[in-house]
Amino acid sequence: MTPDELARACADAMWADDNASRHLGMEIEHVAPGKATVAMTITPQMVNGHGTCHGGYIFTLADSAFAFACNGYNQRTVAQHTSLTFIRPGKQGDRLTATGREVSRTGRSGIYDISVTNQDGDVIGEFRGHSRTIPGTILEDI
Repeated sequence: MTPDELARACADAMWADDNASRHLGMEIEHVAPGKATVAMTITPQMVNGHGTCHGGYIFTLADSAFAFACNGYNQRTVAQHTSLTFIRPGKQGDRLTATGREVSRTGRSGIYDISVTNQDGDVIGEFRGHSRTIPGTILEDI
C-alpha cells in the first residue's frame, strides 16, 4: 500500500464513525499523508445572532481537516492543543474549505496548519493544531 493509499484508507475508516462531520454535511475532498482538505456549506442552522456563521462551526470544520491530516499514518493521533484566529465572517450559503498541512512531525508530536477559505478564496480563519500520537492504529489489518 502506498503512503497515499494508506492515508485514504485511514480517512475512510475514521469517516465511517465520524457522525459529527457527516451530520454537518462535511465532505473530504482530498487526503494524503500529513494533508487533508474538507469542505462544508454554511446552512441556516449554523448562523448566529449576528447573521454570520457561528465560530464553533468554523472551528469544527478546521478540526476535522486537522484530524484527517494527522491520522494518515495509521497511528492514532489526537489533538493536544488547538487555536483558531478568525479573519473574516462566513455567511449563510458560503462553501467553506479547510485545507490542512503538516508543519512538523517528530516523535509523538505534530504541528498542523489549517486555512479555512470561502468559495471566493477569501480567508475566513487560520487554525493551528498540535497533535499527540497515542497507542493503537486506525487500521487493524495492516
